[in-house]
Order: sequence, then structure tokens, then C-alpha cells
Amino acid sequence: MFSAETEELIAEGWRLRRLNFDDTIYFDYPVQTRSISLTGRACSLQCKHCGGHYLEGMQPIEQVAAALPFRSALVSGGCTREGKVPFAKHLDRLHELKQQVRLNFHVGLVDDQEIAMLRGLADTVSFDFVGDRETISEVYGLQQGPEDYVRVYQALRETVPVMPHLTLGLRGGRWSGEEKALDLLAEAGLDGLTFLVFIPTPGTVYADRQPPALEEVVRFLAQARCRFPTIPLALGCMRPKGRYREALDAAAVALGLNRIVLPAPAARSLAAERGLNPQRGEECCAL
Repeated sequence: MFSAETEELIAEGWRLRRLNFDDTIYFDYPVQTRSISLTGRACSLQCKHCGGHYLEGMQPIEQVAAALPFRSALVSGGCTREGKVPFAKHLDRLHELKQQVRLNFHVGLVDDQEIAMLRGLADTVSFDFVGDRETISEVYGLQQGPEDYVRVYQALRETVPVMPHLTLGLRGGRWSGEEKALDLLAEAGLDGLTFLVFIPTPGTVYADRQPPALEEVVRFLAQARCRFPTIPLALGCMRPKGRYREALDAAAVALGLNRIVLPAPAARSLAAERGLNPQRGEECCAL
């Protein structure tokens, strides 16, 4: 299916996975995690890959009932012009939620004072990491650079558990700084890494773009497995559907990823063939 070079990388990724991990593979079906928006459908950034589209599937925090029928929450929302999710104004309600469920936060480029507010509140932070200044400018409309992402990431790691997320092809399906992002994360340190893949989304500026080529994504993931042989690697929920997803998910098993959210049937079948032991999770993969 892939070139000989890519197949060799896949085989090496599998070898390293078997060498450094047991036979467990985690398949997550996050039915027990509720996605909560702190801003309703409002977002000041209107990023080119999202345009507020994904806020429509989140529950506004004002509508979250007192008795919670879920075990955890992804606390997210639209961003301010500075690129941060304004969680500070909801601290009282968030601390109430924390008494009942675990909380995974999207926070964006928060400052040190806001980071301190997360201590004892966030069970983890899912931090979208970008390694290219032009991508940050084009996609988000921000003037910050990769050094700002490194600074916030490091400050978060000193305060709460952090799961960096790297979207492949974020710049409208183009490769732009993903390898540099791995360099920066390797230097800063990481305990795990979740990969996402750009999805062309109707109604956004990038609606007519295409995801990055499947083989290029598979090769990048295999190289990441080889580069971080002892660090758990996951394929997160945001990735294209259909045949692309079927092939990508199966390749993710073959090259040695540790976790897949909502795995396609081909991935589940291959995991069984390879003798892996699936463990079902029902919450956000970062938790």
C-alpha cells in the first residue's frame, strides 16, 4: 500500500513498540466526557481551520446541570484576540464541576497568573502546539511565535499535567513546522503526545483544502514513534473520516501507536491479528 521506505519505517515503529511497551492498546470511546464551551458559540479568533464550527457541538457552561451524567469534561470554548480561552471568569462554576468530575482544559496562550489558577482545578491540559510562525499567523491571526508556545507549555508543565497536541497539516493541509514542533517538544520534554490531522470543514476558510497525503502522515507518525520510542503516542479524535480514516487507523496500529480514539474497524481487526490487548476507555484520551 505504501512505498518500501514507508513500510520499513512502519516495521521499525512496530519493533520499537514491542520492545518498549506491553501488548496493551487503548481504544477510547469518550461517551463519558462532555465537551463544554465557556463562550457558547462565540470566538474572536475565527481560525481558518475551524471558524467556530466545532463550538456548535459543545454544551454552553450555563446549560450544564447541577447533577452531572458524565465522568469528565473537556473545558474549552472560543478564544480571545490574544489566543486564550477565557476560563478565569468562570472559576467559581469550574470549581463546582471539579467536585464531581475530572476536568481537561483547552487554555491557549495563557499567562502565568492564569496558569496558577489551574493548580488544583485542571486534571490535565490539552495544549495545541505549533512550531511555525507563519502557520500561527495564517491560521490563528496571531503575532506570537513558536517561542511563545514553548514558554506557555513549559510553564503549564510546572503546574499541571499537560498533553501536547500536534495537528498535522494544520495550515490548510500543508506541512508547515510539524518537524520543528517535534524538535521543540523533545527539547522541552514530554510525557505523551497526541496527533491530530487537519480536516477540511464546511463553512471555514480552508473548506476547499485537502488533508495532507495519507502516506506522508503515516510516515511522519512512524518517524515520531522511532524518535520517541518510550513515550506513549496517541491518534486523537480530530482526523478525516471515510477511507482515509480506515487506512490511517490501521497504519497507526501497525507502526506502534499506543492509543486511538474511536478506532476504525480496520484498526480493531489488525490489533487482534497482531496479538494486542485492547483496553476500552470511555473518556477523553488525555485523561
